Amino acid sequence: MIGTAWSLLPPFVAISLALKTKEVYSSLFIGIILGAAQYCISVGSGLDGFLVHLTNHTVGSGANAKSYGMISCLSDPWNVGILVFLVILGAIVSLMNKAGGSAAFGRWASQHVKTKMGVQIATILLGILIFIDDYFNCLTVGSVMRPIAVRNGVTKEKLAYLIDSTAAPVCIISPISSWAAAVSGFVSGGENGLALFCKAIPFNFYAFFTIIFMFAIVWLGFDFKAMSKYDARLKEWFERTNGGKLDEVSDAKLQVVEHGVGAKNNKKHNTTNGSVFDLIVPIATLIVFCMAGMLYSGEFFDTGSKNHMDFVNAFAESNASVGLVIGSLFSFILTVMMFVSRKTLPFHDAMSCLIKGFEAMVPAILILTLAWTLKSMTDSLGAAEYVSGIVANSAAGLQQLLPAMIFIVAAFLAFATGTSWGTFGILIPICIAVFPASAPLRIISISACMAGAVCGDHISPISDTTIMASAGAECKHVHHVSSQLPYALTVATVSCLTFLVAGFAQGLGYVASAVVSWVAGLVFLAIALCMLKKMQKRY
Repeated sequence: MIGTAWSLLPPFVAISLALKTKEVYSSLFIGIILGAAQYCISVGSGLDGFLVHLTNHTVGSGANAKSYGMISCLSDPWNVGILVFLVILGAIVSLMNKAGGSAAFGRWASQHVKTKMGVQIATILLGILIFIDDYFNCLTVGSVMRPIAVRNGVTKEKLAYLIDSTAAPVCIISPISSWAAAVSGFVSGGENGLALFCKAIPFNFYAFFTIIFMFAIVWLGFDFKAMSKYDARLKEWFERTNGGKLDEVSDAKLQVVEHGVGAKNNKKHNTTNGSVFDLIVPIATLIVFCMAGMLYSGEFFDTGSKNHMDFVNAFAESNASVGLVIGSLFSFILTVMMFVSRKTLPFHDAMSCLIKGFEAMVPAILILTLAWTLKSMTDSLGAAEYVSGIVANSAAGLQQLLPAMIFIVAAFLAFATGTSWGTFGILIPICIAVFPASAPLRIISISACMAGAVCGDHISPISDTTIMASAGAECKHVHHVSSQLPYALTVATVSCLTFLVAGFAQGLGYVASAVVSWVAGLVFLAIALCMLKKMQKRY
């Protein structure tokens, strides 16, 4: 079974089970067991020693401990660094929530934003600003903008759409985010995962076009019928309440919900003591120190050494795993010192955020662990070499269609499973195995995988970010899913066509193919907006 079509059976079974059961954890685990069983049968472990070898290969003990298995994956320095970064990031997010910085920003925004368009633009900009993590984005933006939105005629359904569209799409194009760390973690073989992620950013059309599309519809005043009906309902409610002076969401709810516990239920600490300073400074320090950490790992600051690198080369050769841990750790320490010294948070409450941050990141850690282990099983079966051989012998025309095909497959998989990270873990290793490092289609295909996964996650009713966007806006979940679907599908169609152009333009080189694809994509997007604007007049 090694080096043959059978080597693809574990990821195929994992994908099929995920689509059928809508549960990614057990699906990945079954794929791991199946891969280990195939390996043991192939190397001829014998019936008597089958269970022993199966256990050793799965767990990562015995003769293969240094190569494959769960322990091997979790003891890899790169992987450990990614997990540590996620935990510290979760702690920083918890700190900012508990300090009440986002609630303070909401009070400030309510005094300065007075129009419907202004509220929508402010929501988008705040979502772009909070690019560190999609969970933090959904909860913070929703809590801050919810009372202001309804007061100025923006429906909860529209707010939920704006929140959801500035969560994952923004994080997937940010080099300093939990998503960048996760994607980098799926890149192995000594290759710089962060550098590959950064190269893929210009081709992540769905993320960029989603942001552009939001600004366009706000400026044009356009809404699909699925969304406009809620706008009409809100106008009717305003008329019944004498102009809408009474808000559906009371000011008492202007708080960040964290693990089901709001500020008003916390007797030890009241988040109304926080300020906008408590939101902006931790985010700024995290960005600055993470960049400095990556430059440090790339030997930028080692000026006295012959291995000293300039800024660009240091960033390209940096160890993202080490750099993100260094940056997030320094940021966490400074954030705690700032909150405690200013008496924004007691020291005990600040330290409790470590546990809450870890709890918030458990699902992400579990997905990464299982995905890494499944990849190690397929590696032991020689799946990468087998797939590479097939694609190398395939027709050039088929290869040019691959980015669009990968986008569709990734979107469908993420939609059915509700997780983009699980999709990354299954498809990115395959994309890396398909194309050699020098092939332009490698970057485009990886971008298509990331863009498709975010698209599927965006429209999936069982996605955690979709659910949290509904919760952040206090919108009925079924209303949010149905009302945002036309917007997401429009951008998905434009993105798929753009990836088709990118596949055929890849022979022009990295820069030229990106320029051609962007020009074509913007033309497609402009045509779609003009057509939709004309359609709006019909209803």
